[in-house]
Amino acid sequence: MGYRVAVVGATGNVGREMLNILEEVNFPVDEIHAIASRKSIGVEVSFGEKILKCQDVEQFDFSKVDLVLMSVSGTFSKEWSPKIGAAGPIVIDNSSAWRMDPDVPLIVPEVNPDDVSYAHKKNIIANPNCSTAQLVVALKPLHDAAKIKRVVVATYQSVSGAGKEGMDELWDQTKGIFVLGAPPPKKFPKQIAFNVIPFIGSFQDDGYTDEEAKMWNETHKMIDPAIKLTVTCVRVPVMVGHSEAVNIEFENPLDEDEARDLLRESPGVIVVDKRDPTGYITPKESQGEFPVYVSRIRKDPTVEHGLNMWVVADNLRKGAALNAVQIAELLHERGLIKSKVVA
Repeated sequence: MGYRVAVVGATGNVGREMLNILEEVNFPVDEIHAIASRKSIGVEVSFGEKILKCQDVEQFDFSKVDLVLMSVSGTFSKEWSPKIGAAGPIVIDNSSAWRMDPDVPLIVPEVNPDDVSYAHKKNIIANPNCSTAQLVVALKPLHDAAKIKRVVVATYQSVSGAGKEGMDELWDQTKGIFVLGAPPPKKFPKQIAFNVIPFIGSFQDDGYTDEEAKMWNETHKMIDPAIKLTVTCVRVPVMVGHSEAVNIEFENPLDEDEARDLLRESPGVIVVDKRDPTGYITPKESQGEFPVYVSRIRKDPTVEHGLNMWVVADNLRKGAALNAVQIAELLHERGLIKSKVVA
């Protein structure tokens, strides 16, 4: 017995990962539909050993499915998620469109699973920003233990966070540098090959970017609005895998050994923290993996109760597709999917 599932945006990086992970974790699927825009009708994507041909979102009858995973733009989701939710299925949306809506739960299952209880208000659940997802998985057990006062984060975000165009641009520029020179940037504002760009998203009036604002707004919604959080988001020439340097100040004492023990016992986290030249995780090693990795946990001697740590995850997986599938698993476990079950 399983569900009828549709993946909207199935031809993109995250959409394809959603299909891969649904199959990897053996999510109970009886029917699977790949949905995309009209220009992608007939494009083939894989689900395990099956080949699916993309169907037109404009023509698809969403009333015949139980669950929809969305990997589309915020503008597209604003238009389509309410329509799909009104047709019956629960929508798990990966865009930024619904994250701060008070009637839409923003979920990381390891952090705030009980918030799925109000999913049926709009039949929409929001997936957080990729950089937020891995951060809150690492912060939540520490906050529960010692109450976080303030967090300072610098991100090192891979080009896959900007989609296939971002990955193609890094590849083309890297090749070009060794031949005729790097082609001019199109997706990014400056050359990304052999460079870093301290700007993601768009600038706000306060000088921060909307990517940075997402991180503190989403952390406040999922963990605690009292946490003071400041962020600098940086794009780096890495294909897949986001990294974060995280400085935390606590209300109460928490030493580095206690933090390691807490994180080792926490769901979705693997601690790799040896004080030798290879005793940490890099984004390359996180690629294709499910967990959030935490390394380089150490005391910050400049504040009374402070720690530093290094947090890494596959942004296409835990930062997007995996988290969406884990939300689907959570809904299944709690019996919250209104199933048109196929026996």
